[in-house]
Amino acid sequence: SSPAGIMLLDILVTLIVGTVIYYYFVSKKKEETLPFKEGWWGKGQKPDTEEDATIRPFKVETTEEELSDLFKRLDQARFTEPLENSCFQYGINSVYLRKVVSYWKNQFNWKKQVEVLNKYPHFKTKIQGIDIHFVHVKPPCLPEGQSAKPLLMVHGWPGSFYEFYKIIPLLTDPASHGLSDEHFFEVICPSIPGYGFSEAPHKKDFNSVSVASVFYELMLRLGFSEFYAQGGDWGWLICTNLAQIAPNNMKGLHLNLASVTRMGFSHVLSVLLGRYLPGLFGFQDEDVKRMYPFLEKGVYRILRESGYAHIQATKPDTVGCGLNDSPVGLAGYILEKFSTWTDPKFCNLEDGGLERKFSLDDLLTNIMIYWVSGCIVSSMRFYKENLQKGIGTQKHEKLPVQVPTGIASFPNELMHTPQAWALKKYPNMVSFHYMPRGGHFAALEEPELLAEDILQFVGEVEKQQLWKKK
Repeated sequence: SSPAGIMLLDILVTLIVGTVIYYYFVSKKKEETLPFKEGWWGKGQKPDTEEDATIRPFKVETTEEELSDLFKRLDQARFTEPLENSCFQYGINSVYLRKVVSYWKNQFNWKKQVEVLNKYPHFKTKIQGIDIHFVHVKPPCLPEGQSAKPLLMVHGWPGSFYEFYKIIPLLTDPASHGLSDEHFFEVICPSIPGYGFSEAPHKKDFNSVSVASVFYELMLRLGFSEFYAQGGDWGWLICTNLAQIAPNNMKGLHLNLASVTRMGFSHVLSVLLGRYLPGLFGFQDEDVKRMYPFLEKGVYRILRESGYAHIQATKPDTVGCGLNDSPVGLAGYILEKFSTWTDPKFCNLEDGGLERKFSLDDLLTNIMIYWVSGCIVSSMRFYKENLQKGIGTQKHEKLPVQVPTGIASFPNELMHTPQAWALKKYPNMVSFHYMPRGGHFAALEEPELLAEDILQFVGEVEKQQLWKKK
């Protein structure tokens, strides 16, 4: 071959090698962290004065007026007859919803549930112009020489901080609940701004990176320069962003949902061929079982279950008006998610299987948090803030997470993410477990399983830290 050809080849090889080296060593280094988002979300102009950083105790309280207004609305509810034999296939079944409303009016004791809510210490503090609510629970007793590890736990939609009430004692006092007493946690459960008792942002563009920045400030304000974080649903994204903003502060990231928002060519190829050549794509038998047939378990399931997300990502305020005005409408909208996301097969049951995994008291307590705080519209807006720029377009979606990560993969989660996919986003994967049962609301539905997985994960991380220190 001609010298010119050889020279061209040389130049080409040099260019390719140079590009690879640049990509891996130069550009990767720059892209390590996500910038902290300094915002101000209060009403009107930002004041010139320093923000009041005090942490104030808070109690959940309800007035008699609020309750009589609620009962008046429940009494005046209008129901539509469901189709015969339709179960939950068309959404909430109004025959069952009538039963829930009757229980709500006649048996549900909100005052007692308020006492349950207040059994853990609540606080509020102003960050970036808005009041942030959080529950902060310390271990009741620590063995000699042990210290509690701070753990931030973040809920999602349509959940609340209350989702963690059953798992908190297992983490702050594991020995009393038959779990390993090697690690103890002090648990911090904030309400996402616009959810529950955290003030809603008054300005546009408050997305997951904004929340992560606010929660980072919260943890530093509480005196934690090092902490663990755990989340599912939006908590997955918020904690992931926090790991990208503050990798040196976060000791470990534990998730019970890990969604891949950027699908490359390799993902598409693995979807097409993974069923026949699982090993080639790093799929386990369990991945194949959960993902295929892909049209049914991937595409159709997502289409069937994501209508709410499309509405909330485009026109949250329109549908929100009705839900904020009608407690029955609000309950129907939220309960349907607790049915189908717990087990997709529950839509073939008259009662949506709701009381198989949850008590009506727990379900109604979560709904009441939305009702008394009037937060349904602001909670729905979070979809628009996160999704309006398109999926896969934002900086945080392109950044891998360097923090040690543990994933608990529950079989009834809406969309299964195989470990091979998760590894691309979370290369520092310490543990990945297929959970034996459970769905989307893991902390409320399977607190023991989730607590064991968190304890196990933290044990692994701490072992690795010790080993590195040596």
